[in-house]
Amino acid sequence: MTIRVLIVDDEPLAREGVSLHLQDEKEFSIIGECENGSDAIRSILSLKPDLVFLDIKMPKVNGFDVVNAVGSEHMPPVIFLTAYDEYAIQAFNTHAIDYLLKPIDKIRFKESLDHARDQILKNSISQRSAQLTQLLSQTQGLSTVKPVNQTSSLVQNERLVIRSNGHVYLLKSEDIYWIEADGDYITVHTPQKSHLVRETMKNMEARLSEQGFQRVHRSSIVNLNYVRELISLDSGDYQIILRDNTSVKLSRNYRDILYQRLHATP
Repeated sequence: MTIRVLIVDDEPLAREGVSLHLQDEKEFSIIGECENGSDAIRSILSLKPDLVFLDIKMPKVNGFDVVNAVGSEHMPPVIFLTAYDEYAIQAFNTHAIDYLLKPIDKIRFKESLDHARDQILKNSISQRSAQLTQLLSQTQGLSTVKPVNQTSSLVQNERLVIRSNGHVYLLKSEDIYWIEADGDYITVHTPQKSHLVRETMKNMEARLSEQGFQRVHRSSIVNLNYVRELISLDSGDYQIILRDNTSVKLSRNYRDILYQRLHATP
């Protein structure tokens, strides 16, 4: 059996170090290297490696962000790479998740490979998923990205992870103009393109409510920062005009709360 390995680290020398340690391990084959978390998310979802060496401290999208975005239930066995994070190390020990300290010790590296091989042969996906979920819960302060199917609010500097047509997009709140319901899906509209995602309006409303978004119709949520004007129609209804000239219907049920929030918006 050949175990397919992906190496993720923003430092070229660190990636090279892992590669050198794997040279004499005939069962392990390197299928790719990534220098940042965004590339790692895409590679894990597309290449589906059997094992990932994953650096924790990477700019913008760190190791915990990667696991959050991929989802603990889809994450292959992972060996975290870390230089000094004592808090994370304590969490790894608690949940029996493997890690390597930099610079990597040869004997410790061999132990980690043996442990990973056992995990892969056992294929204990449910147990591994539970361990990663518990780890993420304990280290949540170290992660800045939440997957789209989580209902916690989108806090400042957090990004929304959207999987669409084989791509993974990391969106900030200011990237989103408006959101509309589309059957069992929602469409997230940005200035560049629209993303069709399997999610509920209720969950998205809960996630974005503290970031300047407002539900304006049972099928629409808008970013208040991009509302340009309101137009009164002969029927007594209103239309919302966004900065890009998009017209969104305003339901009477949401009219008063929209007025209040627009007046409160700086």
